[in-house]
Amino acid sequence: MGDELSPGVGALLNAGRIARLGTADSAGQPLVVPVCYAFDGRHCYSALDAKPKRAPADRLKRVRNIRENPRVCLVVDHYDEDWSRLRYVVLQGRAELLTGGPEFGRAVDLLLNKYPQYRTMGLDRESGLVIKIIPERVVQWSSSRGSSEEPQATTRTRRDPSRSSSRGAPDEPQARTATRRDPSRSSSRGAPDEPQAR
Repeated sequence: MGDELSPGVGALLNAGRIARLGTADSAGQPLVVPVCYAFDGRHCYSALDAKPKRAPADRLKRVRNIRENPRVCLVVDHYDEDWSRLRYVVLQGRAELLTGGPEFGRAVDLLLNKYPQYRTMGLDRESGLVIKIIPERVVQWSSSRGSSEEPQATTRTRRDPSRSSSRGAPDEPQARTATRRDPSRSSSRGAPDEPQAR
């Protein structure tokens, strides 16, 4: 993806403190976990950090899924009791595992700047594991603030922007799609949020 995301998408990604990362193994079994992330204008990065886990970082289910199947989805949302302020961004694309090098170091720096907790945890910019999310399709939805109508869903594409709107319930917006360009399981105990593969 050569160009940067739109300002509206970028603003929500920069403001968000937590995302949900969806992966699937080669058989299509999905897994969704909450992750901390940083956004550089084009890609999102999430580190496998020192928070307590029941397996080494490279044996976590999300990592094994990515090795088997690099197609991923990342959701960042904003919830408010005032439902006219609800919004979210969905990034669909592929993931790469970074274990070192200049891009790995830049990703760790972004995460250290965004989350002070990482500084006390000793997130290492020289070695470790970072998941890089490369968006290929972006869906953005926001509720029409102050409108008496039900929320409208809109979708944006990088190359061929197309928009449509339809009425739907707040938790089931109909979104328009935009495709950018062309369109991993072994046994070990995973983190509490990552079931053991059988």
